[in-house]
Amino acid sequence: METTWIIAANAGRARFFSETSPAKPLAELEDMVNAAARLRMAETERETDRTGNTAAGKSSHNIGGTEGVGLAHNANVGAPNKTYQPAHTPEELEAEQFASDISAYLLKAHQEGCFQHLVISATPQFLGLLRAALDSHLQPLIKLEVNKDYTQCNGQQLREQLQAHQSRQA
Repeated sequence: METTWIIAANAGRARFFSETSPAKPLAELEDMVNAAARLRMAETERETDRTGNTAAGKSSHNIGGTEGVGLAHNANVGAPNKTYQPAHTPEELEAEQFASDISAYLLKAHQEGCFQHLVISATPQFLGLLRAALDSHLQPLIKLEVNKDYTQCNGQQLREQLQAHQSRQA
C-alpha cells in the first residue's frame, strides 16, 4: 500500500503526518520547529533588530544619478549609504533556510522509501518558499497543495480540512 505524507507548515513550524489508509487515523511523525525564527521573535520583542528607513524594501536612497554617466563602472555612483540593508530580512532568510531543511528531510525520507505521495499545506508565503526549495525528485509526488496554515490542527482536524478543500476543487 502506498503511503502519503502530509505536511502542515509555516515559517516557524512544520508537522509531518503519515497516511496509509483513509480508514486509519493520521500518524504524526515529526514536529520540526524553526529555532532561528523563535529566537528572532524573542529578539524582535526587545526591539534590538529593527529595520530602518533605508531598508531595501523602503529605500530612500538615490540609486543612479547623473554622476559618472558613460563610465562602464563606477562603484561610487548610486552606492547605498552605510546603513543600507539587503532586500532579504533576517526573517526571510531564516524562512528560506527552514524550507530547505524541510526539503532535505523529505528527500532523505523519500530515498528511504517512507512515502510515495505528498500533500503540503502551508501559509501562502511559506508555500512559495517550499515550492522553490523542494528537490526536483519530490515535486512530481505532490498530489495536493493548500495555502492554509493548519499547524495547530490535530490529525483528524487536518484530514477534515484537506478533504473539504479537495471537495471544493472537484
